[in-house]
Amino acid sequence: MAQLSGQPVVILPEGTQRYVGRDAQRLNILAARIIAETVRTTLGPKGMDKMLVDSLGDVVVTNDGATILDRIDLQHPAAKMMVEVAKTQDKEAGDGTTTAVVIAGELLRKAEELLDQNIHPSIIVKGYTMAAEKAQEILQEIAIEVTPDDEETLMKIAMTSITGKNAESHKELFAKLAVDAVRQVAEKKDGKYVVDIDNIKIEKKAGESVEESELIRGVVIDKERVHPRMPTRIEGAKIALINEALEVKKTETDAKINITSPDQLFQFIEQEEKMLKEMVDQIAATGANVLFVQKGIDDLAQHYLAKYGILAVRRVKKSDMEKLAKATGAKVVTNVKDLTPEDLGHADLVEERKIAGESMIFVEGCKNPKAVTILIRGGTEHVIDEVERALEDAIKVVKDVMEDGYVLPAGGAGEIELSIKLDEYAKQVGGKEALAIENFADALKIIPKTLAENAGLDTVEMLVKVISEHKNKGRAIGIDVFEGEPADMLAKGIIEPLRVKKQAIKSASEAAIMILRIDDVIAAKISKPEGGQGGGMPGMGGMGGMDMGM
Repeated sequence: MAQLSGQPVVILPEGTQRYVGRDAQRLNILAARIIAETVRTTLGPKGMDKMLVDSLGDVVVTNDGATILDRIDLQHPAAKMMVEVAKTQDKEAGDGTTTAVVIAGELLRKAEELLDQNIHPSIIVKGYTMAAEKAQEILQEIAIEVTPDDEETLMKIAMTSITGKNAESHKELFAKLAVDAVRQVAEKKDGKYVVDIDNIKIEKKAGESVEESELIRGVVIDKERVHPRMPTRIEGAKIALINEALEVKKTETDAKINITSPDQLFQFIEQEEKMLKEMVDQIAATGANVLFVQKGIDDLAQHYLAKYGILAVRRVKKSDMEKLAKATGAKVVTNVKDLTPEDLGHADLVEERKIAGESMIFVEGCKNPKAVTILIRGGTEHVIDEVERALEDAIKVVKDVMEDGYVLPAGGAGEIELSIKLDEYAKQVGGKEALAIENFADALKIIPKTLAENAGLDTVEMLVKVISEHKNKGRAIGIDVFEGEPADMLAKGIIEPLRVKKQAIKSASEAAIMILRIDDVIAAKISKPEGGQGGGMPGMGGMGGMDMGM
């Protein structure tokens, strides 16, 4: 509100909250840091889990950064920006979500120290941008090239990703499942591998133990055959995929049919039956003995299919139809009349099996399937869900290495190397920007520090020790949290994809820079339901929904 010749001028409506300059920066940095602190305890092999309970009482137990932040109901806008960091990291690299968020939080903490010394945000932003660009170059220099055919390295990558998650006790099994699945669906284009992970289907069924999880070189459909007289097992399957309903078509226009005698009614019904039988005859004539239909199958058509000994499944999802086509080599046909023997796919075995009391159709033994299924078993739903999250991360990191061909030593080794190199770079740059670059370098030490902290080690002693050994013995030295000592990460097989680290630095620095550039927060009055109280932006003062002292 401004004053003009004694007359007040209202610019912002009543109830609007506004934070300007240092206040806005302080509050935004605080909100983002609370988010980083929340997920920080989950980092590394010795990280703890979070139990998240939603408003309906559904429980999720996980230590996956992206899942945690996705499930927390946040209201502060700067906190929501941190969630975007985790989502971007998950989408681009598949792993390292917690790392990205923790680095972003620490970058902001270090920026606040500079703001307290009256260094302008623009200078900090410039320094951080230079440091982030230099970090990408350094990472590329220290990366180790691997061939996509190196199964041993791919296994190590997958096992490093799974370590610290609930599936850790069976990490070799799941690493093998992830590596086999990715290698099976990988396609070579212009001499490079391309992996579409949508072609890896994950099916979950509670019951049995986690060890019973398996890779099916084909597709598992969570459906049952449509008629009890159909065979439950067909060897040497010839598979037809049809995208239309095996039902009598209704006319497109609104039409009435007047039937005046019982004979006409009888002829009408007979004609419908004849049409359905013709459809089934056409399918049988191609030699197909397994049929997957995306839409419905009429009861009578089911009867005729059963007579021909054809195993049929209806209302199959479009995505499953595409996977079946990729796995068996079949073509999805829109019209039964167009179906030819060339359109059929092949599999050694199609069988209906009872898994955890429910029928599922297994399509196995496809020659060179470009779509596969991983069937996860486990004692409870929570266990299976967490195994699925671990497996998805493992699949994505194996995909990263197959496509890029570069890895880095993990266990904080990459961050320590970056920190040392960026410190040297800051001395070359000089000026006030050098302070920001030094703080950027210092912020990266949060990763080895957190790994040590979560393992119950003395962080100061550990950090001094590991940095000293890193300088003397080489860039592969990181923290072995199991032994509580610095160790050669490459020798221990603790490695991660270059893409994960590059993306973590990129998204963390971009988020920190974006938050630092904000010097004015104008929050409209939040409308509340009847009986509630309106107010400024929830969480601007108290991080609505999250306790400040986390």
